[in-house]
Amino acid sequence: MTVWEELKARGLIAQVTDEEEISKMVNEGRATFYIGFDPTADSLHVGHFMALCLMKRLQMAGNRPIALLGGGTGMIGDPSGRTDMRQMMTKETIQHNIDCFKKQMERFIDFSDGKAIMVNNADWLMNLNYVELLREVGPHFSVNRMLAAECYKQRMERGLSFLEFNYMIMQSYDFYMLFQKYGCNMQFGGDDQWSNMLGGTELIRRKLGKDAYAMTITLLLNSEGKKMGKTQSGAVWLDPNKTSPFDFYQYWRNVDDADVLNCIRLLTFLPMEQIEEMSSWEGSQLNQAKEILAYELTTLVHGEEEARKAQEGAKALFGGGADTANMPTTELGLEDFAEDGTIELISLLVKSALAATRSEARRAIEQGGVTLNGEKIVDFRHVIQKDLIPEDGLILRRGKKKFNKIFRK
Repeated sequence: MTVWEELKARGLIAQVTDEEEISKMVNEGRATFYIGFDPTADSLHVGHFMALCLMKRLQMAGNRPIALLGGGTGMIGDPSGRTDMRQMMTKETIQHNIDCFKKQMERFIDFSDGKAIMVNNADWLMNLNYVELLREVGPHFSVNRMLAAECYKQRMERGLSFLEFNYMIMQSYDFYMLFQKYGCNMQFGGDDQWSNMLGGTELIRRKLGKDAYAMTITLLLNSEGKKMGKTQSGAVWLDPNKTSPFDFYQYWRNVDDADVLNCIRLLTFLPMEQIEEMSSWEGSQLNQAKEILAYELTTLVHGEEEARKAQEGAKALFGGGADTANMPTTELGLEDFAEDGTIELISLLVKSALAATRSEARRAIEQGGVTLNGEKIVDFRHVIQKDLIPEDGLILRRGKKKFNKIFRK
């Protein structure tokens, strides 16, 4: 199986402009390709995961990735998939987020010896002269065609600002600049980026002539990646300080039965032969598949040691027989207790991040979803005595999937 055939077999490729030529370039390791990441937060999340894994796969096959950080486009905000305008960020916030992205990307991509490039589109977008840009780029874009693009059309009823209307031009200009500066001949993006990406391909051909070579590929990042990037409690981050390795492991351990094999195909580096054997698994075997998925992805993001600890912690809670020291923990200081040496159960749920607010914590208790060392507590006024918290910890659990081990200093 060629590299391209494997990408298709895994379900990664949605649309292409010239499959014959693109597949040949990818298989021969001749692609210099880019994927863009707008720094909208201080951590990447699992919605970015598919793109990072794809970059790693293609680099392993000899192709050269360009990680484009959107220091310039982040000043505007991508309207794709949005029902309202993104919150404007300061230059300082954007730079901080970019610095965080860089550290996380280095876990996936090898940037040594020019094997990959990391660039910031602020380097060319922030210095553009508005009138010069209009003259250089404006004639090559049809407003009628832009308004027909799905990324804009879905916003027309609620209102599309002129600020966001320029995003397609900026993204297209990125490909034009990367083509000239780094020989970038291919771009990848989510299926919600198709119109923006075609704009870049067309700009290169119109500005530099038919002989200029640029290809466009989209991935199933919108329907699959964005779905994977969100849970009921918010985003699942790649930063261990925002989503612990254990919670990251549990997120993948608890995917729906119908999604587990698809996630394994899209995100893991397991051989396709092994994955195909798993396609006939049913019942309890699907739980084994989820454990494989969770372990593989936690290893990829946080390392094998953290993946092992997360797996042991999960077995301690759900399967028994493992070291509970690997459970996620919260340590209480003197300042967390009242003068009488007690702490409210509601406060403890919020402190341990098992509930986002006190009202959410109260509802969880009243609905019978909270236990302390296996004992269900339904009184929201319940308090815990500091002196009664054992040295080896108190297990606080909310529902079937959220738990924490409580220690006192």
